[in-house]
Amino acid sequence: MAGLGVDVLLLSLGADLPYFCGYEAMPLERLTMLVVPRDGDVHLVVPYLEAPRVVERHEVFEMVTWRDGEDPIAIVADLVGASTTAAIGDQTWAGFVVDLASACPGLGLRRASEVTAPIRMVKDTAEVEALRRAGAAVDRILADVQAGKVALVGRTEADVAAQIGRRILDEGHHRVNFVIVASGPNAASPHHEPGERVIRQGEGVLFDIGGTMAGPDDVGYCSDITRCVHVGEPPSGFAELYTVLHDSHSAGVAAATVGTPCEDVDAAARGVIDDAGYGEFFVHRTGHGIGVEAHEHPNIVAGNELPLVAGHAFSVEPGIYVPDLWGARLEDIVVATVDGPDAMNRIDHGLAVVDG
Repeated sequence: MAGLGVDVLLLSLGADLPYFCGYEAMPLERLTMLVVPRDGDVHLVVPYLEAPRVVERHEVFEMVTWRDGEDPIAIVADLVGASTTAAIGDQTWAGFVVDLASACPGLGLRRASEVTAPIRMVKDTAEVEALRRAGAAVDRILADVQAGKVALVGRTEADVAAQIGRRILDEGHHRVNFVIVASGPNAASPHHEPGERVIRQGEGVLFDIGGTMAGPDDVGYCSDITRCVHVGEPPSGFAELYTVLHDSHSAGVAAATVGTPCEDVDAAARGVIDDAGYGEFFVHRTGHGIGVEAHEHPNIVAGNELPLVAGHAFSVEPGIYVPDLWGARLEDIVVATVDGPDAMNRIDHGLAVVDG
């Protein structure tokens, strides 16, 4: 904060709040805000009816409650005091930001992520182990899919997705963040929403799943994995596409070494797909950071010159999507270490062929 010229940090909704104080606010119209001055005491402003959910940590913050009918913005403004520059949570509701700006005329606002992202990006040993446990849990789920232990043919994508969502919870996650089950041409949509399409013999099925599992101090850490299977032997075109994808993924992981700029990892994965003539069908970045959020910094994307450091955790997930025909993606979570890339997902990367 001192280096950035920030007088006070204001954290409301979003992952920064539980990361720094252990409390996850409900997304309500009632304001919750952690007020962190550069100098002085930290206060958590919270609705009175939510106070029983707060685990008080007096070594971290003092709790200030407010009741319906009181003005929480006025309470925050009083705590902000004479500050001239505030870094406010990137996911704070716009209404609160507007009201705070009115209550604190002259207060300059900037993104809290300028302060928080460099801290959250670098995972310590306990955080890496939390990511590893979460990764192992989703590995077990998709390993069963690869082994043909989950029936696919004749079922809707939504039905299969619901089964996998229940399994994510059974494997120790406390929250399901997403379950993508995309069959046939639907796999050409990277963020397909599972629907009523019935999975058929002779087509590929893409599975992208993730959830949140309790980690250090009960703060949740995320899993995220993508694998593809084919129901019956794949046609030559799809098999060729998947071979290129597999090589791209391997190149991306191998490039994810300490000191390598994020954009170079993206280029390593993208170059394989470009050289094979599929470049126009790789429509997204190679990866995103992961931790208490499924998507956080650092992004593995062209233009991000940030060098990887030990403790950076991120996905490597190249994809090839041919509209109205088929698509595939292959994803692991990787942590950069001084000994090289450390993958949190270890199950088979090949195209599994299942009977149905």
